[in-house]
Amino acid sequence: MQATRIVRPALTAARRTAPRTAIRTYAAPAATDTKPPVAVFGLDGTYANALYTAAAKQSALDPTSKAMSSLSQILKSDRKLQGILSAPTLSDSDKSQIVAELEKHTGGQDKSNTVKNFLQALAENNRLSILEGVCEKFGTLMSAAKGEMELTITTAQDLDNKLLKRLQSAVEKSEYSQGKKLKVTTKVNPEIIGGIVVEIGERTIDYSVAGKVSRLNKMLTEAV
Repeated sequence: MQATRIVRPALTAARRTAPRTAIRTYAAPAATDTKPPVAVFGLDGTYANALYTAAAKQSALDPTSKAMSSLSQILKSDRKLQGILSAPTLSDSDKSQIVAELEKHTGGQDKSNTVKNFLQALAENNRLSILEGVCEKFGTLMSAAKGEMELTITTAQDLDNKLLKRLQSAVEKSEYSQGKKLKVTTKVNPEIIGGIVVEIGERTIDYSVAGKVSRLNKMLTEAV
């Protein structure tokens, strides 16, 4: 009994001073943020949001972005294709062939089949006609995710590369860019007649001839 009384405090002290076995712990991996970074509206915006979320869950945002960019270029260069997508009488067979053909133009980026599945969903819901708009809205989401600001320049005719670079440089140095990297998109719209329309973020700077005529007409109307 006496020995027990002597040993017990020693054991207690030993437990206090003995080095504890290190147990390595691993932090749980951070959950991927699948929420779209900004709000985009309209039916094409709704589908773009859905695609962004699906791609984020698959960790396939970058390849999906490249695939959608390739599709956007095809749609812009082939206006007949847009007419086919908008046809109201497409059969199920037609839709399957169209999806298969579109998949060929994703530049081999759709390894996860995210875009393929998305195109099939559009076809099943008779929404292939909004694909071009979805591509544009998805691009907006990706730009926001990368901290970029979209700069859209619209002219009546193709803009010279040298002039485009000068214009981009001027906008980058202005307060409109907010110090962000610019993602530049050019559009040709003969209806503006001449001049230029610059859209950056949510701001529009209209220096087109059509815009000037419209403002002049408004002034004349208000003066009467």
